[in-house]
Amino acid sequence: MRTRFPFQYGIASMTALPHLFVRVDLVVDGRPVSGLASEGLPPKWFTKNPETAYEQDLAEMLAVIQNASRIAENAAQQPQTYFSWWQSLYEEQSSWARVREQPALLAHLGTSLMERAVLDALSKAAAMPLHQLLRRDGLGIDLGQVRPELAGVTVAETILPEPLASLEVRHTVGLADPLRRGDVPPLDDGLPHVLEDCIRAYGLRVFKVKISGNLAADRPRLREMAALFVAGCPQGFRLTLDGNEQFRQLADFRAYYDELKADARLAPLFENLLLVEQPLHRQHALEDAVATVLEAWPQAPSLILDEADADLSSLPRALDLGYSGTSHKNCKGIVKVLANKALLKARASRIRFGPILSGEDLANVGPVALLQDLSIMALLGIPHVERNGHHYFRGLSMYSEPLQRAVLQAHAGLYRQHEAGFPTLDIRAGTLDLTTVNNAPFGCGVSLETEDFITLKTWIMSGGMAAL
Repeated sequence: MRTRFPFQYGIASMTALPHLFVRVDLVVDGRPVSGLASEGLPPKWFTKNPETAYEQDLAEMLAVIQNASRIAENAAQQPQTYFSWWQSLYEEQSSWARVREQPALLAHLGTSLMERAVLDALSKAAAMPLHQLLRRDGLGIDLGQVRPELAGVTVAETILPEPLASLEVRHTVGLADPLRRGDVPPLDDGLPHVLEDCIRAYGLRVFKVKISGNLAADRPRLREMAALFVAGCPQGFRLTLDGNEQFRQLADFRAYYDELKADARLAPLFENLLLVEQPLHRQHALEDAVATVLEAWPQAPSLILDEADADLSSLPRALDLGYSGTSHKNCKGIVKVLANKALLKARASRIRFGPILSGEDLANVGPVALLQDLSIMALLGIPHVERNGHHYFRGLSMYSEPLQRAVLQAHAGLYRQHEAGFPTLDIRAGTLDLTTVNNAPFGCGVSLETEDFITLKTWIMSGGMAAL
């Protein structure tokens, strides 16, 4: 899939990426059923190593996914519950990653794809949406076995009684995204491009702003954004800052943050700031020094993890250090986020600025990955979610016309047919309608044949990596 324009985040600028589909074939109570999951494979997120080429990073992503598929299949040779299968998958994938010295964040991309595909199949087998299956304890998930301090906490009391019917789109402003008309030549593909046009076209009110950590570059750009938000959102706006792992020490981020906060022209941003996401590099985000700085910083913003939330030990450690919470995206895992949500509720009274579970997303697209992600956000009760796949890609125009028509029919209200003929997200007043998502088995609810796509082996043999 190729982007409409380059998306710069952290140390990467994305112009294209492969989108991988996983299909699982199960037998549930004697009946065959299939499930789907999918994921875009982005550069420099799962591993942020400037020394490696994307081809090398992609090969590692594919290796962890293939290994997880091997474990998942082996673990399902004997009849068992979903939770016992997941435990085997998670533990063996973790052990494999330690031996291979693969980061946990990357390793469990494979785990999450397998669990999502299986959850889709189980929801179809039960003929009910995932939130109903979870509330009825149809999966046997024991949170106390995931984290001992959650003993006795049920999934049903962790998620909402009913999923959110809608959520707000939190629009990401990438490091190189144009802000105003005239900043770049017009992009004539039918969709808004510059920030001021996106605000107007979608009715945006919530934003995620990426920062580089360079005051000389960030200050004028943030001033321009502050003016745009004030003018374009007369009913008010909110925002989060994404630190993109640009700092090695929290004291350095504090100096940067305090310098910007003292700028009167940036007051509208800081008056409406919800949180700061992952300012520290993942190698330093959970060091003891973080607690020392936060204890001496009474006016600190709410800090959350993103890339440093790598495994089940990450969030407990972060909360002990003084973080307010973490982010969720489905590539981190579904059982894991249920345990994270339960932990945040259990420790709420001890979290300095209140517990936060945010919804983040690099550039997720439908009709599978995006809708499954929205499904999880809704049942967790996350009210606004970073959504930019519709911005960096031209709707669902990369898929066949029959699939596009099927999505429009199954998810009217979430998607609309663009005047140019392709499905695009139907964002109104900055909000997405999740009615069809919540009624589908696990987000998608569309018959999608993976045979329509090139196989992974064929793609590799045909030079797909080099083409990117």
